[in-house]
Amino acid sequence: MRFLLAALLSTVLLLTLLLTAFGTWSADPVTTKPLATPAVLPGGQPLRQIVATAGSLHLQLPVSQSAVTAIGYHNAGDGSLQLDPIGRQGNAGIFTRLWHKLAGTSKTDLVWYQLRGDRGPGTSMLSVGAAPGTDVYSPVDGTVVGIADYVLSNRTYGARVDIRPLDAPSVVVSLTHLRADPALTVGSNVEKARSKVGVIVDLTTVERQALARYTQDAGNNVSVSVRPAALLQVR
Repeated sequence: MRFLLAALLSTVLLLTLLLTAFGTWSADPVTTKPLATPAVLPGGQPLRQIVATAGSLHLQLPVSQSAVTAIGYHNAGDGSLQLDPIGRQGNAGIFTRLWHKLAGTSKTDLVWYQLRGDRGPGTSMLSVGAAPGTDVYSPVDGTVVGIADYVLSNRTYGARVDIRPLDAPSVVVSLTHLRADPALTVGSNVEKARSKVGVIVDLTTVERQALARYTQDAGNNVSVSVRPAALLQVR
């Protein structure tokens, strides 16, 4: 009995020392400072920066770095492929964060958050936060193969823009939560981080944005997913 008690006390002491050495851990979400000031719409094209991958396909950040408020992922549940986020998870569990401390992960990496959703955790939908009206650029080189209404609660809120990447013609990259650029048409060729495809729309009147948990605004964003081309249904 004394041996078990001593072992228990030793374990508690070890955990205390670890927590002291590597910072105070909390199950609560990390309070974050937004990358961009709410209601400010920085103009210009984003610097080319890979934010996620899907196999050999690289997805570039679709809005200017100075406009990003937060980056999150959730499960789309519509046949979309799971994405591999670039950077570190800002709301990771204690052991994952401890590993990053021990491994010396750079704090300059992109930080992303696992978002809660009705379909459970996952990374098949990328949400890049920015204020409504922020310019959105193509995340890939490719051809526009579809522009359709984006409908929520029987109302149209912007569009869904479907792009077939040059590097991966067997999949389609879809962007939602945006109003398509008037100059964009089916058949348009787009260049990653250079071709404007639309502007972010405000969806706060129709749905609560999960990304708002990690921003200091309403959490509006442009959403990006990748699906097999066979699943594409232009409405």
